Amino acid sequence: QVQLEESGGGYVQPGGSLRLSCAASGGTFWRHAMGWWRQGPGKEREFVAAISWSGTRTDYADSVKRRFTISRDNAKNTLYLQMNSVEPEDTAVYYCAANSRSVSGAVYSWKEYYDYWGLGTQVTVSS
Repeated sequence: QVQLEESGGGYVQPGGSLRLSCAASGGTFWRHAMGWWRQGPGKEREFVAAISWSGTRTDYADSVKRRFTISRDNAKNTLYLQMNSVEPEDTAVYYCAANSRSVSGAVYSWKEYYDYWGLGTQVTVSS
């Protein structure tokens, strides 16, 4: 069973950058496809980005393409989300998630595929 803990959230001005981290423990991190999700005020949880076991395949929501980058360091059991050129619409609680039933090389953008979730970290974009 995997435990996930996000960090790195906070306040950032529009146009700024922030890097989120997700530390995993208790499982074989490298065999899990991973994803970042977010939930803004009054909104449903939505897909942000996903990454395969080795990190060679990634997928992004259209709203964050060319601004956000997902990556992972399997030696450190850590998932990252580099957020650049942030916008007020990026304000949300950001969650990392793990898919323990994934296969090598695959990425997943459907919430139902993920069976482990962190508690989230708040990101607020405001001037």
